[in-house]
Amino acid sequence: MSQAEAMNAPKPKRGGLVGVILKWGEFVKFSHTIFAMPFALGAMMVASREHYRYLEEAKADLPAPATEYGFPGIKLFLLILICLICARTCAMAFNRIVDRKFDAKNPRTANRHLPAGEISLFSAWTLCGLSAVGFLVAAGFINTACLVLGPVALFFVCFYSMTKRFTDYTHVWLGVALALAPIGAWIAVKGGTMVELFTLLPFSQSLLPPLVLGIAVVFWLIGFDIIYAMQDFEFDRQHGLRSLVTAWGPKNALMASFLSHMVMLGLLLLFGILCKMRVAFLIGWLIIMFCLMFEHWIARKRSLKWVNTAFFKLNAVISSVFFVVVATEVLFPFFRRLQ
Repeated sequence: MSQAEAMNAPKPKRGGLVGVILKWGEFVKFSHTIFAMPFALGAMMVASREHYRYLEEAKADLPAPATEYGFPGIKLFLLILICLICARTCAMAFNRIVDRKFDAKNPRTANRHLPAGEISLFSAWTLCGLSAVGFLVAAGFINTACLVLGPVALFFVCFYSMTKRFTDYTHVWLGVALALAPIGAWIAVKGGTMVELFTLLPFSQSLLPPLVLGIAVVFWLIGFDIIYAMQDFEFDRQHGLRSLVTAWGPKNALMASFLSHMVMLGLLLLFGILCKMRVAFLIGWLIIMFCLMFEHWIARKRSLKWVNTAFFKLNAVISSVFFVVVATEVLFPFFRRLQ
């Protein structure tokens, strides 16, 4: 048995309601939510703080004091959470549906739920459709900007699954899809009025910070998705599926991945500067840099076990560290620059 077959061999399944929940959670890789959600929640906290300051400077009625400390209210927080979960579930279900025939041929993915017959195609489409509806309804309850931009976001997060059929830059599409999470969270908090949303100065209250953060997420995703694609280099090349790995070869693609992560680090530092963060954020930035260096060191082993470690565990640490340090900067005045 090959390493891929051994790692993806069928595992014992639990019965009952817990088993059903685990099966559907595994189908859409719910555990991978940890990639985008921390960036979105971090953006939400900064946007909430800046929203409070904007109203304070405008001498308007102020919201609850918790808003200044990153919490925009229980209703808005839950709506943002619903949007994040529904958009990702819809995109992942769509990915599994359109890739099911390729998954069936690939030893690494042959045991996924659709090719293995554990979940029916109708059920998968139903989940995809319900998630799309849930996302659009929740976005509509947030504000007009989210209502208008919701369908556009849904198109991007789903369309990524088709890009490997016609472009080598499929990683960029996936990066844009993930980057919509922090940008969307910012718009959810500050998009109540167009005047506030398109404020130009100070920079911390403008759309510049979420755009910089979003582009940082794009380059982060490009970097680690190239590493993830190394697993399927031979299969993708044989079946005409495109990526930078098949176009440039593993060695050149890994160099592109490294350069992407260097750009991501620069943009992440710029985000911290724009949002006037200091000690905690800098410590977190250094931890993220170490994780990225370690990720590229182990990626060059080209072992499936190591690639999975580089893809999931280290990137989960990176996103979690980002959220923790941003939350620390927002919550504790000691870490914030005096105005």
